This record gives sequence, structure tokens and C-alpha cells, in this order.
Amino acid sequence: MIAYRLSTLELRGIIERAFLPLRCKCTVAPDYSLTVQISDPQSDRVDLIVTGISLDRLNNSRDICELVAELRYDLANHGQLHAQARYAG
Repeated sequence: MIAYRLSTLELRGIIERAFLPLRCKCTVAPDYSLTVQISDPQSDRVDLIVTGISLDRLNNSRDICELVAELRYDLANHGQLHAQARYAG
């Protein structure tokens, strides 16, 4: 990882906390792509899974905020969804 970026652990924490009280789980693949899974903590129903989010697009706090806003939009407007293409690089 490049020095000016957040560590993947810090990045995961920021994104996961942004969706509280929902359960959000972020995982980072070996190719530095991010998968975000958002679910209801009471029913364990998965409401959104997004794969292939390029960490290269998350260079500063504004980029992270834009990603969270996009994920919230998809969550609110599409319900259960598996998305990938829109989030890559």
C-alpha cells in the first residue's frame, strides 16, 4: 500500500461504522479490491453485496464519503442486490 493512504483495517472500520445500526462487513481481496456486504443485524438478511471495489479509487476522505453515499443509494433504491461494475476503478 502507498504511504499516504489509510491502512485497509482503518478503511474497513470507517466504512463499516458508516452503516450502523446495520451490519456491514468489508473484506479486502489479495488484488486490493474491496467487497462490502450489508445486512440486517436482527434477521441476518443480506440487503446488499458489492464486489470488486477498487481500493485505488479510495485515495482520500472525499472518495470514501462518495463510496458510502453510492452504497447507501443502492441500498435504499435496490434492496437486495449484488453489484460490481459500477464500483470498479
